Amino acid sequence: MRTNAEVYLYGQILGTHSFLLKDGFLQPDEYSEIKDQYFLPGGETGTAATVLDSLGVSVRMDGTWIGTAVAPMLKSFYEDKKVDLSAVHFWEDDPGVMDYVVIAGLVRSPMGRFQTLFSSGKRWWSIPKEEDIAGCKAAAIDPFFGEETMLAAKICKKLDIPYVTIDCRHDSELHRNAAVNVVSKECTSQHYAGMQPEEIMKLMLAETDGLTIITQGGGDMLYARKGEEIHRMKPFSVEVKSTLGAGDTFKAGCTYGILHGMKDDELVRFASACSAIAISRFPLPLNPPRLEEVKQLIK
Repeated sequence: MRTNAEVYLYGQILGTHSFLLKDGFLQPDEYSEIKDQYFLPGGETGTAATVLDSLGVSVRMDGTWIGTAVAPMLKSFYEDKKVDLSAVHFWEDDPGVMDYVVIAGLVRSPMGRFQTLFSSGKRWWSIPKEEDIAGCKAAAIDPFFGEETMLAAKICKKLDIPYVTIDCRHDSELHRNAAVNVVSKECTSQHYAGMQPEEIMKLMLAETDGLTIITQGGGDMLYARKGEEIHRMKPFSVEVKSTLGAGDTFKAGCTYGILHGMKDDELVRFASACSAIAISRFPLPLNPPRLEEVKQLIK
């Protein structure tokens, strides 16, 4: 059933098989005991939808086609939540996209068939529609789906809807028009090897009027806008159970901040608090950060 939504999300929606190990990470030729395992919604967009719902935000999401092995779980999970699935395409002749993640505290290793899927030459994601985005007040767009990703961004620009994105290079149109671009340590290592975060930030700021945030795991976050000095903020200190979904939760926190008109300092602190709560528990989809928890941690 179609409902009104405050936020539009476009990108990866998966079924994630997660395995939390009991005594450290996998070692070659050694046995590992599984402490907990789950099959729950995942992906950058799926996780963000779960977190935003927990924060009290209504969401409409679209992106990855959902196959027969994922659909029953996904529909059941979101049945009692403010997450509108009316835009999602359900695939009747394919099991759907899934990943498998092994976790032990600060370390995790995702596995899947994404290289095969992306090299197949076939589209396995939806084409964004203006009617799904219209009426929303903010959006978050993952950068993975080529022309369709850019179409979502162009519709947002046309409708004057601010959007958050992740891991976009400084010379990309998606970065140029974003309200917020959250750039992870993984992204900077891949695209800006050998460069200092301050150097990367200068490249980023020259190309956009939006807010750029560079996260560095447990290190200081850097954030700024064009013409400003670079600001730094330490992440919140918590006991880590699992880092799975940390970045997706940070993106959700930024989207919440844009929706509610937060100033940059407040937005970065809010997103960091959301992410800190996320990594302190497992599994995240069953224990997403609640608004009162986030406010309490910030205090």
